[in-house]
Amino acid sequence: VFLGTKLAIPEMRKAGGGSIINVSSIWGLVGSDSSTAYHSAKGAVRIFTKAAAVQYAKEGIRVNSVHPGFVDSPMTIGYHALPGVRETRVAATPLGRMGTPEDIASGILYLASDESSFVTGSELVIDGGMTAQ
Repeated sequence: VFLGTKLAIPEMRKAGGGSIINVSSIWGLVGSDSSTAYHSAKGAVRIFTKAAAVQYAKEGIRVNSVHPGFVDSPMTIGYHALPGVRETRVAATPLGRMGTPEDIASGILYLASDESSFVTGSELVIDGGMTAQ
């Protein structure tokens, strides 16, 4: 995240602005009984995004973060195959299903588009309502 931003900023300055979208996780917003290192890293993405949004706003560079919830993806396929894991996650999600990579991509596309031209320093949580509980 840091290096990507560091390398993108000069190019965005040349272009007169741009949009950076950092991918965090719901585990950057709330805790759980799993890896504190993962939670800490995702929480750092959240605050880095807010700081960068303020720092680069005057240059027309928007910086936002996306916080996916439980998603069926290549990264989670092995974990979700463990007995009861997928079922527990679906039960914890008010919309009653796992997210898809396409759900997350749609949010990222919005943040990259001109439709979000007044959005910076924001957190787009795409979690089927899990963190709203």
